[in-house]
Amino acid sequence: MKIEHYISQLLYRYQCVTVPGFGAFLTEYQSAQLDESSNAFYPPKKLVSFNPFIKNNDGLLANHVALSEKIAYEVAVSAIQNEVSQWKNSIQETGNFTLKNVGKFSLNNEKNLVFTPIDQLNYLKESFGLCNFISPSVKREENKEVAEVIEEETTPITITSDKRKNYSFLKYAAIVTLSLGLTSALGYKLYDNYLTQIEQETLLVQSNVQKKVTQKIQEATFFIQSPLPTVTLTVSSEKSPYHVVAGAYRLESNAENSYKSLIKLGFKAKRLPVNKYGLHPVLYGSYSSYSEARDAMKAIKKLDNKDAWLLIEEL
Repeated sequence: MKIEHYISQLLYRYQCVTVPGFGAFLTEYQSAQLDESSNAFYPPKKLVSFNPFIKNNDGLLANHVALSEKIAYEVAVSAIQNEVSQWKNSIQETGNFTLKNVGKFSLNNEKNLVFTPIDQLNYLKESFGLCNFISPSVKREENKEVAEVIEEETTPITITSDKRKNYSFLKYAAIVTLSLGLTSALGYKLYDNYLTQIEQETLLVQSNVQKKVTQKIQEATFFIQSPLPTVTLTVSSEKSPYHVVAGAYRLESNAENSYKSLIKLGFKAKRLPVNKYGLHPVLYGSYSSYSEARDAMKAIKKLDNKDAWLLIEEL
């Protein structure tokens, strides 16, 4: 069974897909990008990353495999474990392996696992049908400059032999132009004064109307025979979709003991309702950002519980 196909399906719908015993694939939204140097446009997408520290089985992948293959949940869990064992053997033998439509794994010089996501597949459903494209730049200034040069070069120059002409008509043209200018200036002045007068009269009318409206409002009396009851608005608190999980227990008594123990240690512990697998989850706490939850999980794994893991879900 190749479970990378089911991992790829879940990445379209969920922000975190955990492979038990191996790690978790996380997605993060990236807005549309424009590369001005190459005039290339890239649509919005989901960036896929890998966290090797989230290994606990949250049931998401196993349940999806069980429903798709029409097998029991326990059989799906066993199949995932076998697949993970093959991945680890491939890493030890060849130093790398690839999950189709997900990404490539390799070992660096320090023997740490490095994940490189694929770029050919966009897991953001809202960007379906959008693809990268390059728009060629439009050059207009160069054509304009060439046209101006050609015009300057081809314009004929006329040389006349008459050195003196009767330019008396220019004198009359100047007088006519000056008269038109004075007339325009005087007309503009009169028009401006006319507009100013209209604005003042409009303002006076609006002021009188406003005074009458205010007087009517002051003289009016309002009677409310059946006043409406007081409405209380409740402002919802900030969502905290990131949770550090202490464990999920088959017996409710064990979950209650774990919850009380965490409260005594000073944690803002929570108990979640029983999930569809019949387990009772217990949380160290909930956080509004991924970075805050990740830092808290690291501290808890170091000081209290190395098996603590991160759950991303709006409760």
